Amino acid sequence: MSELPPTRRGFLASLRASFLTGLVVVLPIGLTIYFVWAVIGWIDGWILPLIPPWYRPDALMRDWFGPEYEFPVRGVGVLVFLVFTILVGWMAKGLIGRSIIRQGEMMVDRMPVVRSIYGGIKQIAETFFNKKEQSFDKVVLVEFPRAGSWALGFVSTRPKGELADKLALMSPEMSAVFVGLTPFTSGMLLFVPTKDLVELDMGVDDAAKLIVSGGLVYPLPKELR
Repeated sequence: MSELPPTRRGFLASLRASFLTGLVVVLPIGLTIYFVWAVIGWIDGWILPLIPPWYRPDALMRDWFGPEYEFPVRGVGVLVFLVFTILVGWMAKGLIGRSIIRQGEMMVDRMPVVRSIYGGIKQIAETFFNKKEQSFDKVVLVEFPRAGSWALGFVSTRPKGELADKLALMSPEMSAVFVGLTPFTSGMLLFVPTKDLVELDMGVDDAAKLIVSGGLVYPLPKELR
């Protein structure tokens, strides 16, 4: 009995496979470029109004190339923001800069609502950008929202102050764990006994991708990277 010849894939099926393969390649690149372009535009829209109109890039380009020039120039606001931030950081390291910042914070402390907003933002910024303080350095499994269910979490810091004193009555060692919710637009802060956490070797970036994708993007094994 002769074997049947292998059936060829249809033309439309081949086009579909090629389209999906191309989509896997093009979509991450396109969305990354779009996101970076949008962020640069957002920063420019925030910074450029502070620059005198005759010094703005579009005005300079019209002066150089003529009034018909309409191509948007992006990135100048980002450059100004970076230079300004570096200068402020350099000044803040000196005695005069620290004195000015201290006087400004004393003024903010006299404003009831503003001081709460400023204090919260400052504490978050110091936690994220302080090199001496490790934040979100470990990925763990935590039993949430009920026994038998497990969620990915990020160990932020150990409880401090009043929280540390109160939680010590329930367990000798507690950890603050941030549980991100898909697609990572929000999350929950949990205080969990450290002994109940299952520490993973997974990196923070890989865990974030897994949460954002809703469990579709799993990190590759180390030997395949």
